[in-house]
Amino acid sequence: MDAITENARHDHRALPDPRARVGLIVPSVNRMSEPQFNHFAPAGLAIHVARARITGQWRKPAVEMKDEITRSAAALADTSPDLIVYHCTDSSMREGCAGERTLIDIVHEATGIATVATSALVIEAMRALGIKSVVLLSPYQSNDVIVRYLAENGIATRHEVALRLDGHEFAAVTPAQWLDLARAHDRADADAIFLSCTNTTQIEAIEDIERALGKPVVNSNQAVLWGALRRLGDKLGAPGPIPHLGRLMAV
Repeated sequence: MDAITENARHDHRALPDPRARVGLIVPSVNRMSEPQFNHFAPAGLAIHVARARITGQWRKPAVEMKDEITRSAAALADTSPDLIVYHCTDSSMREGCAGERTLIDIVHEATGIATVATSALVIEAMRALGIKSVVLLSPYQSNDVIVRYLAENGIATRHEVALRLDGHEFAAVTPAQWLDLARAHDRADADAIFLSCTNTTQIEAIEDIERALGKPVVNSNQAVLWGALRRLGDKLGAPGPIPHLGRLMAV
């Protein structure tokens, strides 16, 4: 054992080896997912991120993005994750369940690693909470893609608000503003609030919205973290309470 390794072994500040690893393929513009996952992930779960040009000016049908997604997936596989998430709500919902399947197949073909998309984990979270209808809030130019995907999976959108922002403006909307939007646009006939996007502060508003409205909230990053923990339970064990992320984490 060399001196550097020996010193690290006795350094109580040294990070323990993770028990499981999750790899996220995120849009190149995404600034929020990485810090949020590292903040909220329980001890023992390592988060690794690769970027792909899959949104905005680079958006194309899934099959036409194969080379870009393959490149990112292959680089991410070098970290040996136990699970890879194609982590973009709009992109993974855009072509419905068939397009979602194409994206997952591209990643799995490139890596041989278990793969899931944000879209599927959002639906999985809603079903776990018994949600059949939502108020949809997003920073997007339009929510049409999201509404169609939810409907394909049996989730009705009672009301929707798209803030029509550009990519780097997404994160400027504060948690308090997401709370205000949820209060202003909630509908009595909606079971829950869906905060759609991976590149926002929405996750920080979940607890306050649930407290204010008395109904569950699902957010893209929250649903992915929840779904990853469920899939990696054999390696991680019970993660214990994860505060501030709402009712979903208790399901």
